[in-house]
Amino acid sequence: MLDSIFKTFNHSPLLFVESILIFLRCFFSESKNFAYLCSVITTEYFSEMLIKDITHIQTGLFAKPSGIGELVYLQSKHFDEFGQLHAQLHADLPAEGIAEKHLLQDGDVLFSAKGTKNFAAVYEKHNEPAVASTSFFVIRPAGNRVLPQYLAWYLNSQSVQTLIKGQATGTSIPSISKHVLENLEIPVPNMETQEVILHITRLRNQEKALRQKIEALREQQIQQHIINAIK
Repeated sequence: MLDSIFKTFNHSPLLFVESILIFLRCFFSESKNFAYLCSVITTEYFSEMLIKDITHIQTGLFAKPSGIGELVYLQSKHFDEFGQLHAQLHADLPAEGIAEKHLLQDGDVLFSAKGTKNFAAVYEKHNEPAVASTSFFVIRPAGNRVLPQYLAWYLNSQSVQTLIKGQATGTSIPSISKHVLENLEIPVPNMETQEVILHITRLRNQEKALRQKIEALREQQIQQHIINAIK
C-alpha cells in the first residue's frame, strides 16, 4: 500500500499527503492494530516513582558564548515552539575550562525551567557537542528504568505541564524549581510499554503534521485557482 502511495508524490503533493493521512487513519481505526497497542498499555502495571529516584538532575552551566569554540551553548532560542532542536547549530563556546559533567551526553533530557515554555527535549549524539545554559535542567536517566524519550513525552504531556506551571514561582519570568521537578511522580511501565506509548505518539504527531500540510496545500491550490480565474 505504501509503495503505491509514494508513487503519487511527483504527480500530486496534495494527493500524496492525503493518502498518507488515510493510511494513518486506517492504522488507528483498524482494531487489530490500535486495540493491541492499547491493550499492552492498559494491562501493564505502572509503578509510580519520583523523578529524582530514577534520574540525576543538574542545572545548566552559566557561561558567556564568545561566538567561536568547540561547543554549542544551548539556549531556549535554539528550540522551536514545539521544543524541537533547530537543525543548524554553531559552536560558540570554547571547551577549555568546561567541566566534563556539563558536557551533554546522548539521552540527556533538557527541561526548560524558565519562562512560559517549559518543554522537555532529548539531546542525541548526532547533535553538535554542547552544554546546556542555566535556562535548563539536565535530567540524566539512571540505570535502565526509563527511556529518555518516554521521560520527555511525560514531561511534555498536557496534564503534567498544567501541574508544573501551577507550581512556578516568579512574576515577570516564571521559573520551575529543581525541588518541584525532582519530586514529580512519573508512572514507569516496562521498556516494551514505553516503546509502545512512544510509537503511538509518533504516529499521532505524524497525523497532525499531515493535517497541517494538507491545509497549507489546499490553501495554495485555492489561491492559484483564484489567480488563474482573474487573469
